[in-house]
Amino acid sequence: MIRIVADSTIDLPPGAQAQLGIGIVPINIVFGTNTYREGVDIDQHQFYARVAVEHYLPKTSQPSPGEFMAFYRSFAGKGDTIISMHVTGKLSGTCQSAQLAATQLKDEFDIRVFDSMSGSAGLGFMAMEAARMAQRGEPIDAIMARLEKIRPTFTVFFTPENLKYLQMSGRVSNTAALIGSALSMKPTIALENGLLHPVARIRTRNRAIEHVLTATKDKFGSQPVNLAVIHAEAEAEAQKVLARAREMMNVQESFIDDLAVSLAVHFGPGVICMFTYPA
Repeated sequence: MIRIVADSTIDLPPGAQAQLGIGIVPINIVFGTNTYREGVDIDQHQFYARVAVEHYLPKTSQPSPGEFMAFYRSFAGKGDTIISMHVTGKLSGTCQSAQLAATQLKDEFDIRVFDSMSGSAGLGFMAMEAARMAQRGEPIDAIMARLEKIRPTFTVFFTPENLKYLQMSGRVSNTAALIGSALSMKPTIALENGLLHPVARIRTRNRAIEHVLTATKDKFGSQPVNLAVIHAEAEAEAQKVLARAREMMNVQESFIDDLAVSLAVHFGPGVICMFTYPA
């Protein structure tokens, strides 16, 4: 049997995890000396409430190889094939931990570790495609080929409410160019080749979102696309963005979800993210 595993940076439509049988390995959220497993010991609302009270930004850490090994053994049966899909290896050591675990368990499972070069809905769409193919009985090589094909086709934009969280996290290349007198600006950040890069500084939130929509429309034109709008504590705004995207583009499958805590750590409340790829 082919099993699909992802880490908790994944964002999915409601009910998709259970329906498709996708296993989720928690990223660790670290407040001082206390460590919480994302989605198990802490959720989005608890995270934002704690940050608001403590004025302290937690750290994140990837699951250890031992945590991966324990999860694989609890989730799959001996002899199963596991596709273990994860957040971009250029910003996290999660893929490396998974690969170390896979090496240790090579006599128990056929584990294919796949770097999504993304996270959030990018990882979510790839995991859904893999799980659907597995449910249809398609072979492992066909599933891996499909993942390799769609991975480079994603267009991903983020527009944070402000730069405070990015300034603290230091995860965006050339962030210094956006900080300082520009803290009141609304940046647009792209995920390219697994790394985050600032692409624009815009004075208002509405114009920043319109820039994201227009840039995505310019790339895909009228071709059919799958699209997700992911947000952090900004659901009403995300609904408007998705409605606008549907007006502008030939959207096939789409969904809205709350940004995973392990990614919200770096972007903060108010961020709007859009993930798009050819359907």
